Amino acid sequence: MKFPRCLLATSLFLLVGVTSGWAQQTAPLQPPQQTQAQQGSSDQKPPNPNPPEQQKEPTKILSTTGLVHLVATVMDRRRNFVTDLAQGDFKVLEDGAPQEIRFFGRDTDLPLRIGLLLDTSNSIRPRLEFEQDAAIDFLSSVLRRNKDMAFLMTFDNEPEVVQDFTGDVSELTSAIRKQRAGGGTALNDAIYRASEKLINPPLPTGSNPEVRRVLVVISDGDDNLSDHALSESLEAAIRAEAAIYAISTNTDWIAIDNPDRPTKYHLDPGDKVLQRFADESGGRPFFPYRVDDLAQSFVDIGTELRSQYYIAYAPSVPLANGGYRKIQVDTDRKGLVVRTRKGYYANAPSASVPASK
Repeated sequence: MKFPRCLLATSLFLLVGVTSGWAQQTAPLQPPQQTQAQQGSSDQKPPNPNPPEQQKEPTKILSTTGLVHLVATVMDRRRNFVTDLAQGDFKVLEDGAPQEIRFFGRDTDLPLRIGLLLDTSNSIRPRLEFEQDAAIDFLSSVLRRNKDMAFLMTFDNEPEVVQDFTGDVSELTSAIRKQRAGGGTALNDAIYRASEKLINPPLPTGSNPEVRRVLVVISDGDDNLSDHALSESLEAAIRAEAAIYAISTNTDWIAIDNPDRPTKYHLDPGDKVLQRFADESGGRPFFPYRVDDLAQSFVDIGTELRSQYYIAYAPSVPLANGGYRKIQVDTDRKGLVVRTRKGYYANAPSASVPASK
């Protein structure tokens, strides 16, 4: 879960922030929506209407910085990635107020920490084998030796980590191949638990301990067994600063205008759930038309992870009120769309991470 970081961690940030240009912080999980940058921690936990008989003692988290940091993707009208913008091309608003960008980078080459969440419920049984192949290809192409790491979580009646963090693609491949489909779907619980793992992942050695956190979710979006609400799981991901890339396995509602570029006229409730997770966390939803289009979705995720900008700013209003703050990032260049997470929680000086149910 989470381990305390005290004055030593705060001092370390001052050195790392100047040398690396990346200001990262860890934040506590609690219940409804998006990430944060904070300066302390609190002992308050969200109310649990149905507390389990046994709960682990929550782990306290100390933040080491007051910076809010963002990973932004910029695309043109043709959905091509735009990677040649400078710091002056961006403007950041927090609750409508302009913010000063403190750090900026075009090359977000930080080590990746990826949680791959594979729906193994009975509803995806016909597509499981191809999902496995596409997931393996994705990890093989994205994970860089001695730099990036991933873990595999499956979810049906409940989420289960079947392979912990590793940089060894062969270990992940073996774990993926062993999975079989059956049971219900606990999507919200899976995202909540995966976010817990991403809050305190294995850190790289060296002077810069920062990483980028990513969840890749393959599911139809239906949930019929979770203890956590969607809002709880979404906030967990936001507090973990994890961008969610959701790949829908549901193709029933797609209508075709052009066989080469099918148009999707209607999203069913499960697809809307996946879209919300992705949009609010700064990730991206994918709705592949055919089952073999899943592979292209994974390719697109890998490309996007290498085509982003890093932006960090110190909020003009101190970070201690615990409220949710909206973020808007724009560029002066016409015809471009900037995508990043939509807000964060400015937590009070201390907070604790509730144990997963």
